[in-house]
Amino acid sequence: MARNRRRMNFVDVMPGEARVNVTWRGQNGDLLDPVPYDASAENIRRWVAEAIGTGSVQGVQANGHVNLRDFVVDRFPPTAQIPYARIFIRPKTPFG
Repeated sequence: MARNRRRMNFVDVMPGEARVNVTWRGQNGDLLDPVPYDASAENIRRWVAEAIGTGSVQGVQANGHVNLRDFVVDRFPPTAQIPYARIFIRPKTPFG
C-alpha cells in the first residue's frame, strides 16, 4: 500500500518525520533519508556522525573521526512556506 508523501529534492517526508541539514567543518549538506522529528538529540547526533563517516551526506566530505557531542540540534516545524519539518545540526557558536 502506497503512503502519501510530500515530494522533496531527495526523498519524501511523512508527517512526524524531518529532513536533517548538517553543517560540519565549513561544509553543509542534507541527510538523504528523513528521521523522526521527535528523535532525541543524542540519536540525531549519532545518525549524522555515522552518515558523515560513510560519506552519505551530500555536500559534506566523508570523515571517519566525527565528534558532534557539543553540536546544537535545532528543530523547526512545518510552515506555510516549507511544508515539512526540518532539523539542523550545527556547531555551537559564541552567540548561540
